[in-house]
Amino acid sequence: MAEILQKDGMWTFDGGTIRIVPGRERGVHLMRQTLGELTVPLAAVAGVAFEPGRKNGRLRLRLRDGADPLSQVVRGRLADAADPYQLVVENDRSGVAEYFVDEVRNALLLEQVPAGSTDRYLLPGPAVPLSVGAGDGTVSFDGERVRLEWNWTTEESKSSAGPQELPLTQIASVEWLPSAGLENGYLRFTTTGARPKLSPKHDPYAVELYGFKKDPLMALAAAAVTVRMPHPYGSSAAVAGTAVPALGPAGGTTAAPAPAAVEQDADHDALLRRLRELGELHHAGVLTEDEFSAAKQAVLKRF
Repeated sequence: MAEILQKDGMWTFDGGTIRIVPGRERGVHLMRQTLGELTVPLAAVAGVAFEPGRKNGRLRLRLRDGADPLSQVVRGRLADAADPYQLVVENDRSGVAEYFVDEVRNALLLEQVPAGSTDRYLLPGPAVPLSVGAGDGTVSFDGERVRLEWNWTTEESKSSAGPQELPLTQIASVEWLPSAGLENGYLRFTTTGARPKLSPKHDPYAVELYGFKKDPLMALAAAAVTVRMPHPYGSSAAVAGTAVPALGPAGGTTAAPAPAAVEQDADHDALLRRLRELGELHHAGVLTEDEFSAAKQAVLKRF
């Protein structure tokens, strides 16, 4: 077990998951406090690093592309303070941060977690129902329908049509963009079917963002919707949850092998490969004798 506790929050790692709990101090960003506790499976992690600084250091967790709906939405455009996968570390705790990094990296190596993209979301996204108000409107989402309501700052051409409701089945894409310089940001829902593209100020399916404190919260609404849409890297069969039957010699379908037998054979082969890989890492000097023995015993217990 590796653990680091700071005013900014607490990260723990048990070998299989990283638990991230945001701090409750006044300086902790509203975005992270609203999102709350996260449990990140090791399979979703692409890397971890500790960056020392003059005053404070910073732990950074990098997730695999496609593993997290929030990361899919923000695309690295959150400010450091709002990013739930960063932790400010006081300099006197840098040794603990480095130990945490080593533990996660060793687990990634032993479990042979690929750094490439995933074809399904490995994190569940923000809980619903949720409602977020920022910019010129409020977005509410109950898991099936998005509702957009307007406030006194909304352009009349948009507010005159009244609140908008979009069933999830009619949403083709979701886009969140933060404000930058003199340019306002937005949260936009694109619907199926042809429709003229309007600026966020006039688009009845977009909330215009002015660069205030609550703007990043709109990314939570975007992520809650995104996780319930087809995965960008998944096949249509995987999205629909249906199995694609195998074709026989004459083009007909063949009976699929029993799932339990297939899984058992695959697991057995994977464990044998893992043992060979551990042996190679040990002989190459990457793993110490103690690390090799502990990892080998963990694998053998799964036979």
